[in-house]
Amino acid sequence: MSIVLFDNSNRNHLFPLTYTKAVASLRFGILSIQERWALSTSQNIFIHTSNYLQNLYSAIPNGPHLWVDAAIVLDDTLLASILALAPDTCLVDEIGLVAGNLEIAAKDFNASVLNFKTQIKINTVQRIKYPWEIMLWNDRFIRADFSLVTKGRSSQTISTTVNLINAPEIFIEEGAKLEFCTLNASTGPIYIAKDAEVMEGTCIRGPFSLGENSVLKMNSRVYGATSLGPLCMGGGEIKNAVIMGHTNKAHDGYLGDAVIGEWCNIGAGATNSNVKNTAGDVKVWNFATNTYQIVSQKCGLIMGDYSRIAINTSINTGTVIGVSCNVFGAGLLPTIIDNFSWGIESGKYDFKKALYAIDNWKKLKHDFLNDQETIVLQALYQQIH
Repeated sequence: MSIVLFDNSNRNHLFPLTYTKAVASLRFGILSIQERWALSTSQNIFIHTSNYLQNLYSAIPNGPHLWVDAAIVLDDTLLASILALAPDTCLVDEIGLVAGNLEIAAKDFNASVLNFKTQIKINTVQRIKYPWEIMLWNDRFIRADFSLVTKGRSSQTISTTVNLINAPEIFIEEGAKLEFCTLNASTGPIYIAKDAEVMEGTCIRGPFSLGENSVLKMNSRVYGATSLGPLCMGGGEIKNAVIMGHTNKAHDGYLGDAVIGEWCNIGAGATNSNVKNTAGDVKVWNFATNTYQIVSQKCGLIMGDYSRIAINTSINTGTVIGVSCNVFGAGLLPTIIDNFSWGIESGKYDFKKALYAIDNWKKLKHDFLNDQETIVLQALYQQIH
């Protein structure tokens, strides 16, 4: 029996991050949600999402599966309850279906408790509901993932040129390169993945995670709780930010209290504000409800996949940038930049030109824009025309 992570009806509130991916593909802490479940259970993990996204993922085989809300925040007690579910039995909280053991074709599945003969009511389970929660909760996700990833394992030997503080909370995977940098894990664990590189002069304070084949350039300053996913390039000053993967923030400029999708680029000198001049609560735009929501006193930038920010751009507090945007403009930018925006006042990106640019950026990391991704982008583009 496998585990299928399904998207619930709240997935739209995670826009712009989930315009182009299922909830289970979101990466924060050290792992994606799908990877976290695979490592926690040693089971095959499949994804069930919106129709226009489903072809991005492996086909779900027929047979009985544990169907689990991909947005739930996993803990040991809840995991044990899910794995112990009998056939045709589900766990339900005030929000809806948490998990259930069911044999049903993937095309016929919906997140209804009526599919199950037996319903077990439990206390309300915590779920990721909004994109900014990824940034607000990343500290604890890094700590939990660090324990999961490093359990029973030993770190690779660290060069004597590296300045270490609280070395037992630092884990370096095979092939990682570090010289003449400072790793301070007194404030939280530090994880450096396989074949990643931390260049000389860089200072890191945990909790922190650097993904596989990612690089922190010379003299970077990184504060916790920050996560860079695989094939990222980091530089300048970064604080409490999640960069999900294949993204560049390689130069000077500040990125703080932010969540950045995949295949993005932040130009040299671009900086975001993360606190209002009044120090009041930051409101962030919700693409699903077309309303602002109060987040906290600190929130910088939320950015969807495939978007780029020009050099020396001044990014407003609590800005949300959609998918496949080419962001440039004078002065402090607006806080809402919709999908496929070309600049701030220049209208929409020509679709063929948008695809051409995305493919060029992917080629820089030895990848390409595939047919399935193109279909997803076409579906999004049609929504604005």
